[in-house]
Amino acid sequence: MTLRNGKEFLMIPGPTNVPEEVLRAMHRPAVDIYEGPLLASTDYCLSGLKRLFRTEGRTYIYAANGHGAWDAALCNTLKRGDKILVLESGRFALGWGEAAAVMDLDVEILPGAFEKGVDPARLETRLKEDTAHEIRAILVVQVDTASGVWNDIAALRKAIDAANHPALYMVDTIASLGCLPFEMDAWGVDVALTGSQKGLMCPPGLSFVAAGPKADKAHETADLRTNYTDWTFRQGQEHYQKYCGTPPEHLLFAFHKALDLIFGEGLEKVWHRHALLAEATRRAVSVWAEAGAVSFNISDPNARSNSVTVVRFEEGDPAALRTFTKEVCGVTVGGTIGQLSGKGIRIAHMGHVNAVMLLGTLSAIELGFKKLGIPHGRGGVQAAMDYLAGVV
Repeated sequence: MTLRNGKEFLMIPGPTNVPEEVLRAMHRPAVDIYEGPLLASTDYCLSGLKRLFRTEGRTYIYAANGHGAWDAALCNTLKRGDKILVLESGRFALGWGEAAAVMDLDVEILPGAFEKGVDPARLETRLKEDTAHEIRAILVVQVDTASGVWNDIAALRKAIDAANHPALYMVDTIASLGCLPFEMDAWGVDVALTGSQKGLMCPPGLSFVAAGPKADKAHETADLRTNYTDWTFRQGQEHYQKYCGTPPEHLLFAFHKALDLIFGEGLEKVWHRHALLAEATRRAVSVWAEAGAVSFNISDPNARSNSVTVVRFEEGDPAALRTFTKEVCGVTVGGTIGQLSGKGIRIAHMGHVNAVMLLGTLSAIELGFKKLGIPHGRGGVQAAMDYLAGVV
């Protein structure tokens, strides 16, 4: 279809659009891994991660996706047979728990739902029941891209403190770091992790872990360590030890440039941009939902994330809509996964995204509603524009 000719938009919750500057940063020859500029780049990336996570703790870089970071966080801090508590609010905390089960950890799930965030009061109650302190770690995601939920990490920390529980507090920020506020040290997070391919605007292939003092202490007696993930080895003086072998040079070039872009814009301004684009999306969806055919997956407005919005369909075919936006308009929006597989769409507004891209995406969706006869409230895109006009 001729309308799609031009720059296509990838509006899925990872991998996200990679800026031209980041792509160009990779277009260079390999360099010496033992001396020279790569050593300085490693230092910049590790210190940049501290700025992103807002921590004074140690940071680590892995040539892996987010699942690799899950493994690294667990095997560097826990012992075989340890009990962990997984806080359900979508698909990905459960996935982290499944990874833990493979390591012979004792996995308990605090039941939740795809439609809401983790309830701090329920967490506090469960931890108070654990009078023997058998639970050694608590696992949660800040944003779950399957459900679209945002979990209040600071409130969950308060619940842990109210229960006077010593478990390690571990947070997956794969879909949130670089998109919305995260304060590792201020919120008392012991281990945080993320990936390169979402808010950090890089190709997939790098994952990152930050460890606080309590996690460092637990590492001393952890007996699940592996050669590749081991923090002790990665703290060695030789540069190659930072990567347990040859560094992923070109991905590091990309990440270095992405950090330049984030810090050049200003991290707080990056958070603000995501908040504005997310709210514009929500204004559009609210209008579309008036006809009853589509709705927000997350029932609590305060728990809707600023990096992805998940829309459920009661009428109409979400697959047909996604085909229309892609084949006719050149806009790729995400399909739903997990419990919601095939039941809706996911509109990503994370990473390298501006107002034009977001409004173009919303327009393509609204055009698809009209073309495919999917009932919807009229004027969703206008509502998004009206909101942005009032805040810029």
